[in-house]
Amino acid sequence: MGASCVAVKPQLARFEVLGAPGWAALEAVVAVARDAGLLVIADGKRGDVPISAAAYADALFGATATPWGEIAGLGADAATVNPLMGEDSLEPLIGAAAQAGAGVFVLVRTSNPGAADFLDADTGSGPLHERIARSVDRFAERLAGSSGFSGAGAVVGATEPRFLARLRELMPRAIFLLPGVGAQGGSAGELSAAFAGPGSALVTVSRSVATAADPAAAAEDLREQVRAIAGD
Repeated sequence: MGASCVAVKPQLARFEVLGAPGWAALEAVVAVARDAGLLVIADGKRGDVPISAAAYADALFGATATPWGEIAGLGADAATVNPLMGEDSLEPLIGAAAQAGAGVFVLVRTSNPGAADFLDADTGSGPLHERIARSVDRFAERLAGSSGFSGAGAVVGATEPRFLARLRELMPRAIFLLPGVGAQGGSAGELSAAFAGPGSALVTVSRSVATAADPAAAAEDLREQVRAIAGD
């Protein structure tokens, strides 16, 4: 699995629904991922007014001071974040990620069918998802890495590959997180426009690997497909 997978993306709602035991299970998953040398992307799609966004940022990337000592957060390497409340709702998350050496993946054009309801709406200067993409690129320098790519990344659904070339043009430094391959109907072979070289995009797959008769073989097959389109 280590050869086919570089990160795990726990869906936080699936743990939070179980209350305190669920958060304990999430911490255990993060610990196992760390032991395996994998990055952890917390998929919580957080976004709120700045004072609440700062609390989310501490929970994901930092720690919280209390009268009884400091309480560590999840320690994620990256998290998915929702930009629809505006750039000020992203600022605390971007700032905390920068301080922790982490990253964010901003929801730009998601993989669900209902994404078209709002994210494709015309703003007078193109669809809303393009306006969000420009915001992501403005944050790029804040989370710039030595590779030329930025920790200010973008969630771009693999189910609508027709948008990839334009979004890559608007976000040349962003790492793309590409959900939707497999169970949602997206195909890895249609994602070449998302890549600006090796390491510029992550294809995320859950159900079609986890439910395969041979999950390791399914993961290896996906890895080879991605390598072929990424130029690695």
